[in-house]
Amino acid sequence: MLKIGGQKVPTPLIFLVATDCVLIATGILLATIVRFAVTDYQSIFSYLLSWETVFRFLLAILICVVALYFNDLYDFCLMRTRNEILVRLFQAFGVACLALALSYYIAPDLGFGRGIAALAAPVILTLTLGWRLLRLKQGHSLGASERILIMGTGPAGISIARFIVTRPELQLKVVGFLDEKGENIGKSLVNPGIVGGVADLESIVGAEKINHVVISLLERRGRMPVRELLHLKFAGVRVEDAHSFYERMTGRITLEHLSPSWLILSDGFRKSAFLTWSKRATDVAISLVAFMLCLPVFAGVAIAVWLESGSPILFRQERTGLRGRCFQMLKFRSMYNDAEKAGPQWAADGDRRITGVGAWIRKFRFDELPQIINVLRGEMSIIGPRPERPEFVSMLEEHIPYYGLRHSVRPGITGWAQVKYQYGASIEETKTKLEYDLFYIKHLSIMLDLVVLFETAKVMLSGRGAK
Repeated sequence: MLKIGGQKVPTPLIFLVATDCVLIATGILLATIVRFAVTDYQSIFSYLLSWETVFRFLLAILICVVALYFNDLYDFCLMRTRNEILVRLFQAFGVACLALALSYYIAPDLGFGRGIAALAAPVILTLTLGWRLLRLKQGHSLGASERILIMGTGPAGISIARFIVTRPELQLKVVGFLDEKGENIGKSLVNPGIVGGVADLESIVGAEKINHVVISLLERRGRMPVRELLHLKFAGVRVEDAHSFYERMTGRITLEHLSPSWLILSDGFRKSAFLTWSKRATDVAISLVAFMLCLPVFAGVAIAVWLESGSPILFRQERTGLRGRCFQMLKFRSMYNDAEKAGPQWAADGDRRITGVGAWIRKFRFDELPQIINVLRGEMSIIGPRPERPEFVSMLEEHIPYYGLRHSVRPGITGWAQVKYQYGASIEETKTKLEYDLFYIKHLSIMLDLVVLFETAKVMLSGRGAK
C-alpha cells in the first residue's frame, strides 16, 4: 500500500482515484470520437496522438480529480447514501467545469472545443456516478480482506479492532484475539472475541489463514512467544506491534501505555539540516505570496471586526513556541474585549464570548491569517502543532505525558491535528490532539506538509471543521 507522510493509504482509495482518471479520459475519448464521426479514424488518431491533446487530457483529468477530492468524494466515511454521492458529484463537476472554463479563457489553445466538452460532461458524470453506486452496493469492497489476529487483550489491540470495524474500506478483518493465559476463550471483547490462547498462536494462524499478527500483550515479560513469532515472520506472516499498527492506520501515536523506549527506538523523529532549511524556505515563500494574495481579505475582515465591536482589530496573545520560548501570536480578534476578565479559558464550540463576525471568521479560519507575520518573523511555521498559552502548557505537562515534545518543532498556523480533529477544549481532547502532533513530528516532511495544506484548503473552502 502507498504511504503519505508515514500514513497508510488504503488500496481501494488508490484504485478509486486511478479508476476516476480512466473514466474521465474515457468520457473525453468517446466525446472526441463522436465529434469527429466514427468513420474518420485518421483524423481521430492524428488528433489524439498530438502532444497538445495529451496535455489537454491531463489538465482535464487533474482538475476533475482535484474537484472530486475537495468535495470529499474520496472520503468513504461520508459516501454512505446515493443522494450524498449524487449531490457531491454534481457539485464537484460543476466546480470542475468552471475551473476548466476559466483555464480555457486564459489559454484558449488548451480547450477541446465546445462540441467535445458538451458531449464529454454528461458521459463523465454518468460513468463516475455508475462506478460509485456499484462500489456502494459492494460495500466499498475490493477483493479479499487482509485477515488480522490480535495477540493479547491490551487496550491498544481493542482500540484497533474498534477502529477497523468502523472502516470497512481498509479491507481489513479482525479474526479474533488471543488471551494471554488462555482462560477466557469465547469471551466477546469487540466483535469477534477471544478465539484462543497465546500458546495456540501457530495453529490458529494456520487454520484461519492469518496474514497479519498484531501484538497487544498486557504483560510481555515471560509471555512473548518469540520462537513462534519468528517462525511466522519467516513464513511470510506480517508481525507488528499494536502501537505501530495503530499509528500507521489512524495517523496518530496513541499515548495509552506508550513507553519511552518505543519513542526512542522507533523510526522517525529525524530532522536533518536540509529538511529544516527547506521547510523554513518554503514557509517564507508561501507566507510572502499568501500575504500579497490575502490583502483584500485582510482589509475586509479588519473592517468587519471594527464595525461590530470596535478596536483593537488584532489580538495579541502570548504563546509557547519552539524549545519552550514564548512569543506574541497575532490573530484577528474574534471575541469581545472583556472575554477573559475572569481569567484564561479554553475556546470551545458555542463559546458565548465569540462575536458574530468572530464566529464567521473562525469557521473559515480567517482569524488565523495575521499569523503569516509570525511566520515571517521566524516564530511560527505554516504547518506544525498549534501553539498553546504558557498558563495551559504548565498544567498540561503535568497531566499529559510527553506533552513537552511538541515544542521540538516550530508551532504552525495549521497542522495535522487541526485537519484531523476538532478544537481541544478539555484535557482529554488535548491529549488526542497531542497524539496527532506526535505523529506529525515523527513523520515531518514536505510531502506531509503538502497533505496538510490541501486538507486545510478543503476546510476553509467548505467552512466545516475537522473530521
